[in-house]
Amino acid sequence: MPDRPTQILEAAARLIARRGVRGLRVEEVSAEAAVSTALIYYHFKDRAGLLRRTLEFISRRAVRYTDAALDASDDPRVQLTEMLLLELQDTPQVKENSAAWGELRATAVFDPDLRELLAAATRSWVEDLAGLLRRAQETGAGGGADPYAAAERLTALVEGLSERWLSGTTSLERAHELLRGAVATELRSL
Repeated sequence: MPDRPTQILEAAARLIARRGVRGLRVEEVSAEAAVSTALIYYHFKDRAGLLRRTLEFISRRAVRYTDAALDASDDPRVQLTEMLLLELQDTPQVKENSAAWGELRATAVFDPDLRELLAAATRSWVEDLAGLLRRAQETGAGGGADPYAAAERLTALVEGLSERWLSGTTSLERAHELLRGAVATELRSL
């Protein structure tokens, strides 16, 4: 059984994924987590603190399931491809994470504090991928493309494909196909 703060963050992520951020109330999170609202305020101070920590929780959870790609191979090209494909899995946790990330991203348009946290989390993701792209670049012919820019394009594509897949406008298979093609194109340009 997870500790209380984790239980609360899991509940918040579920609710954000299902209903979005704008109408999210601490009382709803309390009911979903089966804890008192006082306990939520104790651990997170206020609704903004709960949202910040939920974004961090979602980011850490994504790192846990995408890091499996690092064990798949020693080849940074394979690791990169697998890491991105793991962002598009038909599992409850990945779907919930992706939906909650999209909701938080949409809310950040109007919330400067959340925008800064989201930007930092996105930068971290881009930097991780850029590191893999740099390693791939060292083993390639050297097309000279900027690994950081390639990582930005790929993360933006994953976010867009995730939204299309979750909304039913693109199948998971097609999303994977498009992502593999984009990764191959980016790797050729390195």
